[in-house]
Amino acid sequence: MLLDDSFGSIVNAVMWGRSLYRNIQRFILFQLTINVAALGIALLGPFIGIEFPLTVIQMLWVNLIMDTFASLALATEPARADVLQDKPRRSTDFIITPAIVQRIGLLGGSFIVLLVGALLVMNSDGDVTATELSMFYAGFVLLQFWNLFNARVLFRDVSIFDGINENQAFLSIAGLILVGTFLIVQFGGEVFRTVPLSVVEWGILLAITSPVLLFGEVMRRVGLKA
Repeated sequence: MLLDDSFGSIVNAVMWGRSLYRNIQRFILFQLTINVAALGIALLGPFIGIEFPLTVIQMLWVNLIMDTFASLALATEPARADVLQDKPRRSTDFIITPAIVQRIGLLGGSFIVLLVGALLVMNSDGDVTATELSMFYAGFVLLQFWNLFNARVLFRDVSIFDGINENQAFLSIAGLILVGTFLIVQFGGEVFRTVPLSVVEWGILLAITSPVLLFGEVMRRVGLKA
């Protein structure tokens, strides 16, 4: 706009400004959902009989996903012309809208219920094995991994696969998260308090956690968007 006072430049400036604002909101949604889930299991774990469901080192990897990789992945989402259909927002509007709070509560609460249920099953016989703790950690990360795809299409009534090939950076970062988690679980050893999992156990984890994508699709279909 400073170099060119044409109407097209103004439109582009508005489109990019709104798109950047949306990307920040997407990251906030993703980050706070992880925080709610992590806080919930950290508080409830000792009452179930598992003092440390996740270790400090494990949480460092989760935080790395949350603070670094996720911000890069969601920040690379390209600007789209559909943001021009949004109503102008007031300068006093809070960046976390009521719909975002609702989604954080629904997703975060659902994750806590699922994770606490897993802890109860693990501790049902009073003996929590290293394999069970490894599966719990991998499952926690996978829940956030699938939720990253949901966060990408926040504000849009489309499938998570819509235009995904347009953002190769997002796909690369998502792949890095998945591969990194696999390597940590398989080779982390005592440092990460993990033991290698079998193909069947990884398959079980993927089957249990991937419905997060379906949950997100349903939420979008019923109009739960910010």
